[in-house]
Amino acid sequence: MKIRLRFLYATVMLLFSSQLFAQEISIQLGPKEIGENQAWTITLTVSNERLKTYDNFPEIKGFQMRGTSSSSSTQIINGQVSSSQSITMTYVPLGQGTVSIPGFTITVNGKKVSSKGTVVKVGPPVQRQRSRDPFRSLFDHDPFDNFRNRGGETEFIDVDEDAFLALTTNKSEIYVGEGVTASLSFYVAENNQAPLQFHELGKQLSSILKDVRPENCWEENFNIENINGESVEIKRKRYTQYKIYQGTFYPLNAEDITFPRVGLKMIKFKVAKNPSFFGQNRKEDFKTFYSKPRKVKVKELPEHPLKDLVAVGDYHLDENINAKSVETGQSFSYNFNVYGEGNVSAVNKPQIPDNENFDFYEPNITQNINRRVGRVSGSKAFGYYGIPKEPGTYNLGDYFQWVFFNPQTEKYDTLKSTQVINVTGESKKNESIQSNDLGSFYDQIEFADNTLVKTDRFEWIQLFVNLLILAMLVTSAVILIKK
Repeated sequence: MKIRLRFLYATVMLLFSSQLFAQEISIQLGPKEIGENQAWTITLTVSNERLKTYDNFPEIKGFQMRGTSSSSSTQIINGQVSSSQSITMTYVPLGQGTVSIPGFTITVNGKKVSSKGTVVKVGPPVQRQRSRDPFRSLFDHDPFDNFRNRGGETEFIDVDEDAFLALTTNKSEIYVGEGVTASLSFYVAENNQAPLQFHELGKQLSSILKDVRPENCWEENFNIENINGESVEIKRKRYTQYKIYQGTFYPLNAEDITFPRVGLKMIKFKVAKNPSFFGQNRKEDFKTFYSKPRKVKVKELPEHPLKDLVAVGDYHLDENINAKSVETGQSFSYNFNVYGEGNVSAVNKPQIPDNENFDFYEPNITQNINRRVGRVSGSKAFGYYGIPKEPGTYNLGDYFQWVFFNPQTEKYDTLKSTQVINVTGESKKNESIQSNDLGSFYDQIEFADNTLVKTDRFEWIQLFVNLLILAMLVTSAVILIKK
């Protein structure tokens, strides 16, 4: 019974402690002074909860939206997991001057979060050529669309469009575990004459991504929420690129990654053959644009004893220790931080060999992932507490080593600690042995009598107890009947 009560108490406390990390939502605004060639940002951050839904970012007079980027962070401290996820909208100034940003409210995960706004000073102007947006005219309202040509039916013609849908990758050949970034974009030539417009993009994208996402890969999604045109040059011709999806994929095995042909249904307007001032000059129609299939070759990693366990990427080590001289039995903290470009989620803690010189406890883990400009980078820090048991001078590189495969050099590499710690004091090894002593009770087991004893002599006691319980039950029944 006591064990059950303790288990119930521990369960209640565990459920209670899980509520301590409540959802926190915040809005961070960019700096108050920028140059005209610099970007200004608004960042939504959700802590201890997944960022599920949020409203559109505000449109700011004097700024133009240029797209979003996302990042996430995870921490494990004393077994407690906390995390945060951020979405950043980037704005670019349209000219010199002072931009007043009024207060605004954004609904994030069903909760309204407000910002008081601010004032941003845009520095000296930098001459920039703004590209023409071929979709701009599609959203202009024609006040005469409701009037009909009373002289007869209008004849509409189909204008050839100069646009296409493309799925591109930044690499054509990768190793197992190496990332390849795929982008699905719609391109419209700047001299395009055919009016085009997106049609139910959200519904279409859900279906498209089911086909695009390979099953044998880990995905890092860039979470594009706002589609904005960006001027690019392809074969000496200017296009406006509308990026509708971008993600980095890390293959889990040596199977090639195949991106199939996918289609995007667009609204394509037919135009009046003889347009009139009071007539309907365009008619809604549809056309589906298809991308070409792509294939990325995946290669096996070179032979190595840890071939199936290592992370793949371009990583570096940042380490620090709080004390380089300690006494035996005195604790110290050591931070082993792996950072760089690659699948940070797949980075595992270094394997510390068994030894008699130190006691190292399970590390606290802090993870940060950044998805920006087609690259996934980040860091994963392992915070250790150690207690030395033997005096001497020790190179922590003998205990902390982390092997990975670098696809750029096509070689295995090792991140190894360069820290040296000096331990003074008396040996604590014997104390450790004594702490593992199970006590005098277990010491006497070896000398205890193990002769079997009959239990028949105790049966009369059990019979007496049963008769006593029966008499008590009868007595209680008689009292109840009399009452």
